[in-house]
Amino acid sequence: MKKGDVGVALYLLCAVLFFIIPIPNFILDVMLAFNIAMALIVLFNSLFVKEVLDMSFFPTLLLFTTIFRISLNVSSTRLILRSGDPGNVVKTFGQFVGGNDLVIGAIIFIVLVIIQFVVINKGSERVAEVTARFTLDAMPGKQMAIDADLNTGVINEAQARERRAKIQAESNFFGAMDGATKYVKGDATAGIIITIINLAGGTVMGVMNQGLGAMDALQKYGLLTIGDGLVSQIPSMLISLATGILVTKASKEADFGDVLVSQLFGIPKVLYLVGGTMIALGFTPLNFFLFLIFGLVFIIAGYNIQKNSEVKAIEEEAEAAEESGEEIRKPENVISLLQVDPIELEFGYGIIPLADANQGGDLLDRVIMIRRQVALELGTIVPIIRMRDNIQLNPNQYIIKIKGIQVTEGEILFDHYMAMNPGHVEQEISGIPTFEPSFHLPAIWITESQRERAESFGYTVVDPPSIIATHITEIIKTHIAELLSRQDVQTLIDNLKETNSVLVDDLVPKLLGIGEIQKVLQNLLREQISIRDLLTIFESLADHAQTTHDTDVLTEYVRQSLKRSISSKYFPANETTSVVTLDPQVEQDIMNSIKQTEQGAYLTLDPEKTKAIMNSVEEEVSKLENMGSNPIIVTSPIVRMYFKKLTEDYIKDLIVVSYNEIDNNVELQSVGMVTYK
Repeated sequence: MKKGDVGVALYLLCAVLFFIIPIPNFILDVMLAFNIAMALIVLFNSLFVKEVLDMSFFPTLLLFTTIFRISLNVSSTRLILRSGDPGNVVKTFGQFVGGNDLVIGAIIFIVLVIIQFVVINKGSERVAEVTARFTLDAMPGKQMAIDADLNTGVINEAQARERRAKIQAESNFFGAMDGATKYVKGDATAGIIITIINLAGGTVMGVMNQGLGAMDALQKYGLLTIGDGLVSQIPSMLISLATGILVTKASKEADFGDVLVSQLFGIPKVLYLVGGTMIALGFTPLNFFLFLIFGLVFIIAGYNIQKNSEVKAIEEEAEAAEESGEEIRKPENVISLLQVDPIELEFGYGIIPLADANQGGDLLDRVIMIRRQVALELGTIVPIIRMRDNIQLNPNQYIIKIKGIQVTEGEILFDHYMAMNPGHVEQEISGIPTFEPSFHLPAIWITESQRERAESFGYTVVDPPSIIATHITEIIKTHIAELLSRQDVQTLIDNLKETNSVLVDDLVPKLLGIGEIQKVLQNLLREQISIRDLLTIFESLADHAQTTHDTDVLTEYVRQSLKRSISSKYFPANETTSVVTLDPQVEQDIMNSIKQTEQGAYLTLDPEKTKAIMNSVEEEVSKLENMGSNPIIVTSPIVRMYFKKLTEDYIKDLIVVSYNEIDNNVELQSVGMVTYK
């Protein structure tokens, strides 16, 4: 056991034993002196501690000190009633502190009780209650602020966890303090009751057992009772004062004493006014010399503070000049400028209210949801999206950057809504013509008053934050493959290894390196295939990596193992899906034009044939779009990869799947064939 554990256990054990076992008066003297010392330690710790959480166990400490103090009260009561000799400390407090007079001692005791009850306990209890309530109410806002800082890259995950833990600790502390103040209040109440019992019981014992007169017994036991009450009430009042200091403490970055003195005596003209007022009061019938001395002291103190402030200001100015000179002489540290953010959203000052939670904006929350949504949909890690305002942009303009390079931009109208015609509106409404930035669909800007009317006519109406969020989502999905870094792949591998260590150890690095796995995952993400089922992907790689290390070929094997996922993505259940197939002659020509090199395979298809194929693809895709179907072309497994590479520069959204990637229960209907035109 640790020494601290033993000490706490002995402290509580003594408190319990003092309730049961009579103790000699000299041991009681030692314990009472120790109790006073403990109260002073608690008081000065609460005074000089910089943050309340540095005394996070204060509520428990209150309970310990309270039970220990009450146990001493019980022991002193036993000695007073049994022998009339509770020891030197109790007698001294009754005779010296109480003025050796029953009336004076009683008055002092009552005054101390009133101070503790009415002033300190009542105020501390109220402050603790209000602080606990406000701390709990502020928790959601603080959590959102941490999420916003994490999302914008101001802090990292470790710092975010530390801040969340601190918020939780503050909530627990102030919630516990709200209840712990009742210990102090109950302790004071118990002290009063014990004092009254001591006084009545001691007087009766003196009259009945010692043959004293009523007044003599009252005088003797009254002084002992007052001494016992004072020696218990003073530590109790110190603990109450410590509680009040702790719950009202505001300074977190500086020493309490320095801050308090500087705030109270930091303005020279205040001291001049006070000094002049004190000297003026000296000319009244009050004590002239006393008020004159105080007035001069304040005036001299004000002069010294003013002089020190001027010297300090000159020193700070000189230090600032010296630091600026050093900054000019020192070479600039450009290392921090070399880092490129994976995703950036920059916007003009007109969009700031949408991103400012204090102004009711929820764009930060939407960005957080975007990362979660893409992670769930594609199974990959989405980097932190850094958001910043840019005064060089138009007020309502925003741009999206990938790895420091602008890839798209958009513009919104604040306090307006974007209305889009899905093709079946009952009646058109007037507005400002524009284009939806994500899919470049025609739309119009309308006002708040037109929103309900537009929705009733069949328009799709979205607000500016939704427009920006949708645009960011589509850009992330488009570039998600290049955003997947090797570090991200390592994180995915480590996550899978926790549950499938045998598979991971068998694949990495024995069969494939992290770079090769990264290329396979990027190939899948490039065609919007989810990599969330990493177990199936790794099992397929482990099966086929022994025969080939060509990442394009491995990708095709993985796609075939994910056919259930691919089928559910493109082919709705219980429906017949319209698709286009590939002419066998076209497939044969593509196969004959494949050239294998050390760097991989590529096509050498005749340009005229390529043009003819693309003309046919565009014609068949238009046919599918007119039918309201997705542009899907089905090919043989060996051709799929090369045909996709052939068409991706012309039609980016074209879906190319092989027969081996289609589940058995999927129903297809061929409505055309890509052939030479």
